[in-house]
Parts: sequence; structure tokens; C-alpha cells
Amino acid sequence: HKDPAYAREYEALEQEFAFASAVIGARVRAGLTQAQLAERMGTSQSAVARLESGTARPSVATLEKLAKATGSKLRIALEAA
Repeated sequence: HKDPAYAREYEALEQEFAFASAVIGARVRAGLTQAQLAERMGTSQSAVARLESGTARPSVATLEKLAKATGSKLRIALEAA
């Protein structure tokens, strides 16, 4: 699509979906329900649901808790645009 605004919005949605998919994948690999993951993270099930929907903007501390609770390794990368 040639419209730059459309392209930016599409890319943002694509990133949200990829993040949500990664969160769900980590939880499923760990064999946890949302409630079990929330308990391990010291948060609520609804907070986990927001992470899995891709609408939350979690802090690095939250991502570290998520990684520890699921036995995952957190990796954050900055790539050239």
C-alpha cells in the first residue's frame, strides 16, 4: 500500500500481533494458564490477558517477570530502520 500512514499503522499492528503471539507462546510452552502465569508474575489474570492481546505496553521489569515465570530468555533488540 502506497499511503505512508497506512503503512505505519499496518507495521504497528504487525508488531503488536508478533508480541502477543510471543507472550502466548511462552505461556503455552511453560504449560501455564493465564491465572497461573499471573500468580507467578505477581499480577492479575486480566493483566496477562492484556499482554496477550498486544494492547499493553509492558515495562522491561514486567517482561523480565514474564520471562522468569515462563522459563524463557528475554531478548530485546534494536534494528536499523
